[in-house]
Amino acid sequence: MNLGRRAQWLGIAVLATACAAAPARAQTEQPGAKAPATRTEDVTLAQYRAHLMELQVVTETCAKNRNTKWCDIALVGDDDRVPLASGNQTLQRTVRYDWLRELFVRGQLPDDAPKPPDESPVVQLGPEDKSTVMTTTQLLSDAQDRLADDLEQVDEIAGQPPSHDRERAILDQVLAGREFRNLKQHDGKESSLEKVANWLNKFFEGLGKLRPHSARVGAVLFWGFIVLVAVGVALLLVQLERRWRVRLVPLSDGPAPTAASARDWQLWLKDAREASARREWREAIHFMYWAAISRLESKKLWPADRARTPREYLALVAPDDPRKSGLGALTREFEWTWYGGRYAGEEEYLRAEELASGLFESGGQTR
Repeated sequence: MNLGRRAQWLGIAVLATACAAAPARAQTEQPGAKAPATRTEDVTLAQYRAHLMELQVVTETCAKNRNTKWCDIALVGDDDRVPLASGNQTLQRTVRYDWLRELFVRGQLPDDAPKPPDESPVVQLGPEDKSTVMTTTQLLSDAQDRLADDLEQVDEIAGQPPSHDRERAILDQVLAGREFRNLKQHDGKESSLEKVANWLNKFFEGLGKLRPHSARVGAVLFWGFIVLVAVGVALLLVQLERRWRVRLVPLSDGPAPTAASARDWQLWLKDAREASARREWREAIHFMYWAAISRLESKKLWPADRARTPREYLALVAPDDPRKSGLGALTREFEWTWYGGRYAGEEEYLRAEELASGLFESGGQTR
């Protein structure tokens, strides 16, 4: 308790002594006051706590109304004798409320009411050690604070956590501000960044266990990183080389001698039909595929180059080109029979011819 609070209650004690010295005068000037109770009642810690809570309400009501009805000293009740454990012994502590009864006597009059000449004013040490006279309203407010402090001490002794209503009210007032309106309560689930951070913490924690072999681990990590970078650069260069090879092929009036379109697509189609007549279905599907490639290549769908694989031809067709699906199905039929060794019959040939016919029509009418 600070120096100012000690001065306040010292003044109250002086006031109580002065009032006790003249009980007859106090009763004459205060018709509603009764003689202070001197009875002491044995109570448990829980009953003592309930009495303090009741006194808080009574004191607050007296401070608001300031009359003989609500500041009646009979509302204070009896003094308490509380058992307190000290080691293996239980001691009795007497808690008296004469200070509160005398304050209630003063509370029945307004602050500006004339004081008896022999009554000592309650003073408080202010800034720079200057004394200030305290009013009854201020004393009633401080009495509520004192009761609250006593209640907190009881909660600590009983092992019950204090309510902290005042602190909670301040926090609620702060959180009600504009800067905290959009705050959301944490749902307890980890965010993506938290999961990544936790994974990194576990990873580096595992690396910390390898400290005896740190030199070897560092070398492995370093050269592993170099290898990954080299592989990534090599793959990038391969992709760029393929794109450059397609883009840098000069467009000429005629296809290259080795290109599929160097031979008219109708000649490829003729070879396919002659092979089907001989029931050589595998060769017929082979010729039918190159007839379709020659037809699309002659329409400048891609630069002529026989060095491409069937999959590379298919990759040159734009994803949104309507011929993409037909060429893909024909490419699969050709690869399964020509490279995969799958059996080819008349049914497989007719399916390949149907797919190629769709590509012939999309590239222009047959002659």
